[in-house]
Amino acid sequence: MFFQPQDTPDDDSSAAVNDLQDVGRRSLVRIIFAITGLTLGVFCALQFMAGNYLFASLELTLSVLLLWGAWRIVRAHNLLPWIYLYLLPTFSFLLYIIVIPNASKTAFVWVYSIPVVSYLLLGRKRGSLLALPFVLGACLLYLYTYPVRLDAEGLIDLGNALFCGVLLIVFVHLYESRRASAHKQLRRMARTDALTGVANRGSFQQSLELSIREAQRSQAKLVLVILDVDHFKGVNDQHGHAAGDQALRHICNTLNQRLRSTDTLGRLGGEEFGLLLRSTEHSAAEPLVEMLREQIASTPLHYGDQQIFLTVTFGMAEWPSDGQTVEQLYHCADQRLYRGKTLGRNRLVGRAMPEVQLSAF
Repeated sequence: MFFQPQDTPDDDSSAAVNDLQDVGRRSLVRIIFAITGLTLGVFCALQFMAGNYLFASLELTLSVLLLWGAWRIVRAHNLLPWIYLYLLPTFSFLLYIIVIPNASKTAFVWVYSIPVVSYLLLGRKRGSLLALPFVLGACLLYLYTYPVRLDAEGLIDLGNALFCGVLLIVFVHLYESRRASAHKQLRRMARTDALTGVANRGSFQQSLELSIREAQRSQAKLVLVILDVDHFKGVNDQHGHAAGDQALRHICNTLNQRLRSTDTLGRLGGEEFGLLLRSTEHSAAEPLVEMLREQIASTPLHYGDQQIFLTVTFGMAEWPSDGQTVEQLYHCADQRLYRGKTLGRNRLVGRAMPEVQLSAF
């Protein structure tokens, strides 16, 4: 019954999702740096062949810096400065090549990469804030450098360029919005127990560890409660596993109706749950948990035309008097939960009690 925090790497899934996203983003930045560096290297060779030695030297320098960045990025702690250091000069250069004397008119097509790269590397909000000014600036510079003829052919060329750019921005925005929504849903699923909708085992453990660190800084107390549904196997055997699943959801709903927004309810496994009461002392937690116990006992589950009466046993431990680490708190609360079961169940044990004769139940 005792919850072992060190045995939960698979459930510590929120951190795993964030790590996975960071790895993917880091890999994408590295690829973009490398591709851009190699592309500039090719143009550098072409500029040398054309006799543009100053411009070729600049491209060579940037190519070397980008290839070095592609190698160094794997050890960078914060990707955001690296991304802005890449995007701002790159986008400025794309605008500059529009107004270079004798530059190719088709150089404007590189502007279409601005929203794509911005959204890929910065996400929807930051990407749009960065891309839109550069895209508008590129349009104005292009119109200034290459005045549009007002005949049918000139308007067709302008329409092709503008509509292509607008559609590209819209498509990229929609894609990034759906990707961000899917990632948010993935994070929620990674932190939530699929059956009951409360925090899963790994997420609850993370919350407890973080709360202890915060309590150490603020010297505030907190209470850990472990609760177990009494005779849950009998519910499954008598009414079926579907009824058992409904019973667990019913208990979670009952608890959540009485908990504060700062409290955390999590499923530790099977019919065992954890309750984290932040900034709470034992004297305040005990009447609250006792009220929760009575609420569950007096609110039967209506399953079809049947009433299923449920009770829960609670074991409670306070930080730091009952334990200063996650393991110590779990052990103390778990021992008191076990003591409550030996005393007949449907009760709260929140303080150390004299030894009693253990009896079968």
